[in-house]
Amino acid sequence: IINSVVLLILLSALTDPDQYHLTSAELGGEFEFMDDANMCIATAISLLMILICGMATYGAYKQHAAWIIPFFCYQIFDFALNTLVAISVLVYPSTIQDYLRQLPTNFPYKEEIMSVNPTCLVVVILLFISIILAFKGYLISCVWNCYRYINSRNNSDVLVYITTNDTAV
Repeated sequence: IINSVVLLILLSALTDPDQYHLTSAELGGEFEFMDDANMCIATAISLLMILICGMATYGAYKQHAAWIIPFFCYQIFDFALNTLVAISVLVYPSTIQDYLRQLPTNFPYKEEIMSVNPTCLVVVILLFISIILAFKGYLISCVWNCYRYINSRNNSDVLVYITTNDTAV
């Protein structure tokens, strides 16, 4: 659902680029917000994510384990990227302050966040990222258990015991 909403926003931005174009003066920096090439790439990624999520849903519904694997691989990749973000925050804590300085002046609560002790800010961000990583790990576990369940259910090596009134086979 989220990917569909993002896709709709991207497609509307591609059809009317002036509505979503921000000048560098509005952003407070020397860069463009989003050009057409980036919009096309973001649209392609959004379409791909909708396809992968649809494949996982179809695979779980029809009990085809192979259809779940692309979604599982995406989750592992996403978890690895978020882990790298956590490691970079831990190794280079000053980048948080640099990032905050680059935000536009009208960004909500920018001054309040900048006034927080940098060490405390790093701890809060690492705690937040850890909660997100734990949740992502749980979701990976759910998808893996679904894959194993469907795989074992479709496996013909499962022993079946049939009992009757007088004998067991």
